[in-house]
Amino acid sequence: MGTGSLAPPRSSTLRSRLLTALSGDPNGTPPWVRALADGDDAGYFADGGAVWTVHAGTSTLIAGIRALLIQALHPGALAGVHDHSRYRDDPMGRLSGTVRWILCVTYGSTEQARRETARVGRLHQRVRGTYDAADGERAYSADDADLVEWVHLAFTEAFLGAHKIWGGPIPGGSDAYVREWAQAGRLMRVAHPPETEAALRERLAAFTGELRRDERVDDVVRFLRRVPLPGSMGVSYRLLFAAAVASLPREYRKLLGLRRLPLPVITLARVALAASTRALGAGPRAQDFARERHARLGFPPPVGQD
Repeated sequence: MGTGSLAPPRSSTLRSRLLTALSGDPNGTPPWVRALADGDDAGYFADGGAVWTVHAGTSTLIAGIRALLIQALHPGALAGVHDHSRYRDDPMGRLSGTVRWILCVTYGSTEQARRETARVGRLHQRVRGTYDAADGERAYSADDADLVEWVHLAFTEAFLGAHKIWGGPIPGGSDAYVREWAQAGRLMRVAHPPETEAALRERLAAFTGELRRDERVDDVVRFLRRVPLPGSMGVSYRLLFAAAVASLPREYRKLLGLRRLPLPVITLARVALAASTRALGAGPRAQDFARERHARLGFPPPVGQD
């Protein structure tokens, strides 16, 4: 089988808008997604495993916002975003770039996952500067071990936490997700990434003294609260942002100076995510291209595959 055997259907308006935001393509099948059908191995993560399950859910739409809010609390990580990111000029381009890395690592062959991680690494090489730390001005690079670790920990916490609220059961439980996704941390050169939820919480807590809120944090929060999206997508996004805030652990919400809205945003978000699931399920998904690769290589599908 080749990458052309999964032909995208004509996109519905909602589906095409979502997929354009997430992948830069109205059918959700840019070249890097179609390339998920290529390769000579199963990849780092098993079909039907914890990582596939968590990352296939639409709770990731909220998890991404939650991760960005948490990551912004570290002044070194925030300095890299503030000084070098194009998130203000092209927020959807930055989003689709992040989604590309997640999907390639999750569903791609090991070669594609390593190649995509190397691409991100090359982008990080020029991200460097200084920031005001608690002990004075400190130089930073996006490759600094503590910053890479913080980004990995915040990502893992956010995606696991959002799935616990809006997703279904995780095969093997929360520890299985943390243990499997530790491989992504190793690809990004995180030293000894946590492999249990308890270890994840401990590693996050160790950063508490370095986290703070300042004007840059407030600036990022203001932007994330009202990302410029057209029409109904903007309204839906504001609901997802409110849900991300409501889902945050209390200590992070307090640090960010955010409050939960006096509305049932968790429930309202569940309805919105269900609608997104129906829209996105109308055509081929990233995991379908990966399954095409698996079938070509003779790997049997897992029991109960959707």
